[in-house]
Amino acid sequence: MLDGVTPLTFVLELFFISIAAGVLGSLLGLGGGIIVIPALTLLFHVDIRLAIGASIVSVIATSSGAAAAYVRERITNMRVGMFLEIATTTGAVTGAYIEGLVSAKVLYVVFAVVLGYSALAMFRKRSSKDTEHVVTPVPKDRLADWLSLHDSYYDEAEKREIGYQVTHTPLGLGFMYIAGAVSGLLGIGSGALKVPAMDLAMRLPMKVSTATSNFMIGVTAAASAGVYLFRGDIDPLMAAPVAAGVLMGATGGSRVLPRLHNEAVRGIFVAVLVFISVEMLLKGIA
Repeated sequence: MLDGVTPLTFVLELFFISIAAGVLGSLLGLGGGIIVIPALTLLFHVDIRLAIGASIVSVIATSSGAAAAYVRERITNMRVGMFLEIATTTGAVTGAYIEGLVSAKVLYVVFAVVLGYSALAMFRKRSSKDTEHVVTPVPKDRLADWLSLHDSYYDEAEKREIGYQVTHTPLGLGFMYIAGAVSGLLGIGSGALKVPAMDLAMRLPMKVSTATSNFMIGVTAAASAGVYLFRGDIDPLMAAPVAAGVLMGATGGSRVLPRLHNEAVRGIFVAVLVFISVEMLLKGIA
């Protein structure tokens, strides 16, 4: 915490920052922790382990605030989400255990690398549109056919129903284990990996990837939260305002996403990831 900052001021500032984190987290499927952790470590100089513990709580709050709205609007692919949770929850427990074995500087660098990779992958696809998921044939996937993972959703921005086919399911499952491990390790909900995996590998539309990520991240975070709580890495003074602010922001953000074009969502996603990746990398190598 900054010198001269009273506990009340700290809580209020963190609460308002968490509202912004919740809005971005719900729009991008990132879970809010992508903003909360840099804010706590870079602005308030909080130990990164305590920041990760507070972020785990914010991830659960983001999922609770945004997921219900996306499910109600039929943007979330619940079959895909529940199937992929098999891998993410397993990975989350693995990552939470590893977090207690590595140094803080390693966590900063890993955080930065993960975000930088995700931003690069999404930037390469900046000119694509969801119509590609419809007109471009995707490889047949027997597992996706058997589990009935293919679906459609109504795009409010384009005023039409968009259908899509899910592919590369085993590859997506592998990515989700890694995403879960990163979530447990860094407390970020791993939407930074979940969204590109579903969007680029499994060929889900960007909005569906974002909404499904929001649906999944709460379960993933809950799987690792017990480990952090047992180690004493969750401080109520930080976790409470973070959870309240992120929940409020996520609820508001979930009302905005259906009105945005997919290219706008992807552009915001890349800009946020690049900025935070650079900041965290500098912190890790300093």
